[in-house]
Amino acid sequence: MKPIWIVDDDPSIRFVLEKALAREHLPTRSFTNPREVLDALTELGAGTSDQPAPQVLVSDIRMPGGTGLQLLEKVHALQPGLPVIIMTAYSDLDSAVSAFQRGAFEYLPKPFDLPKAVELIHRAVQESQREDVAQDSPAATAEMLGQASAMQDVFRAIGRLSQSQVTVLITGESGSGKELVARALHKHSPCAGGPFVAINTAAIPKDLLESELFGHERGAFTGAQTQRRGRFEQAEGGTLFLDEIGDMPFDLQTRLLRVLSDGHFYRVGGHSAVKAHVRVIAATHQDLERRVQDGAFREDLFHRLNVIRLRLPALRERPEDVPMLTRHFLQQSARQLGVEPKRIADAALARLAQFGFPGNVRQLENICHWLTVMAPAQVISVQDLPPEVLAVPAPCAPQALPGSAPAAPEPPPADAAVPPDAAVVPVRAPLRSTTLDAVLSPQREGAAPADTWEDALAAQAQTLLGTGQEAVWDTLTRRFESRLIRTALAATHGRRMEAAQRLGIGRNTITRKIQELGLDVQDDDKNSL
Repeated sequence: MKPIWIVDDDPSIRFVLEKALAREHLPTRSFTNPREVLDALTELGAGTSDQPAPQVLVSDIRMPGGTGLQLLEKVHALQPGLPVIIMTAYSDLDSAVSAFQRGAFEYLPKPFDLPKAVELIHRAVQESQREDVAQDSPAATAEMLGQASAMQDVFRAIGRLSQSQVTVLITGESGSGKELVARALHKHSPCAGGPFVAINTAAIPKDLLESELFGHERGAFTGAQTQRRGRFEQAEGGTLFLDEIGDMPFDLQTRLLRVLSDGHFYRVGGHSAVKAHVRVIAATHQDLERRVQDGAFREDLFHRLNVIRLRLPALRERPEDVPMLTRHFLQQSARQLGVEPKRIADAALARLAQFGFPGNVRQLENICHWLTVMAPAQVISVQDLPPEVLAVPAPCAPQALPGSAPAAPEPPPADAAVPPDAAVVPVRAPLRSTTLDAVLSPQREGAAPADTWEDALAAQAQTLLGTGQEAVWDTLTRRFESRLIRTALAATHGRRMEAAQRLGIGRNTITRKIQELGLDVQDDDKNSL
């Protein structure tokens, strides 16, 4: 963890703060005057120091060789996002105003209450970590790989846009790699030297999103104890990536349109316009034209964002890229885990390529992590693949016929629990049913076995497609997920956490799915010990 830098000519103050922060497991580094601090920062900037950069700077206001306010200005020139807390025994209005005008995180009068001082430093650490996440541009992001013609079109578009800072709208399904495209656009652009700041507008509550985007002034609302820079200011001179822009609240769309139109915005509670020198890249998995027609998205904002549109293909549209991506992710996973990379047999690769990947590239990456941990041998075979892949029947040569026997061993049913210490996925007898409703319902006692449940699913899909029904994928997926979640909850007596664990998904995921599917179920976790 980065240290807290303390600068004060009074050794007793340094000692007290060092001991208090040590009890909080916060490392410190102390200085006696501003000159030492500036020399240390200069060495960090030149790369000649082996010391870590500061997380927070706590400085006295009056010291030999310079004041804390002068140090504050110089530090912000060298480390713009570093929170600085100014301490002083001379508590007067001018000092307080000057400290905040020059960008101090907080003003701490002496003598101070030590627990409150430590609490303040903790808040400054949180702000520093937030800045680090926002401004840090990873040195080595995941590569964009693809030989398919659709991906080559994306690569060509990135190349053509490399000399431009025009606004770009990236469309594509969830997990298809939209943020990777945004990072590539930033990396190969005139603003590559600036920060890349990403924000998922769907993941932040509506009441907080405005402050996250535009920042707020001290006292703008309850709890706003300091001025806070928003993502637009953090991305100054670089790129702001607005993910899932289709979910942005309607009233905030108006504010975003204003920024894109004239390049100015106001912090929450502020009265002075702030100029934004930022390139905006937006992304969505939704049909924005349909959102505009439905009145959920501003048409003028849509046209502002839709200057250049890049469509990222789903992984199922480029199956020829699956082998290359699989080997890449297996290598990447092995590096992360510190193990020898596993190899994958051609038959297993072929089976993977037949999978539809509803979660796209992200799902393939997760599968490769799973294989690195769970596959028992160094060479991954078909039976080592995860259940969701094996659940898709392998086609027979020359093509699969309705009711034909599958070429590979049948996978376990969807509700079969896999022992946590199992090295290989067990092979069970197939669940048989004659209709999809029966497949997605508990097996009736005494029912005569007929086709496999996969064949019943295929027949049901064929029926729906033959009638011209739209959104067949969503229809069948909702029914399958509903039945799977209800079955898991029944097996765990309504305990969502246990059901999520046995299904191999997160607690938040099962809760979100229950809400999306409108399932009327009780959560008995609160009643369990």
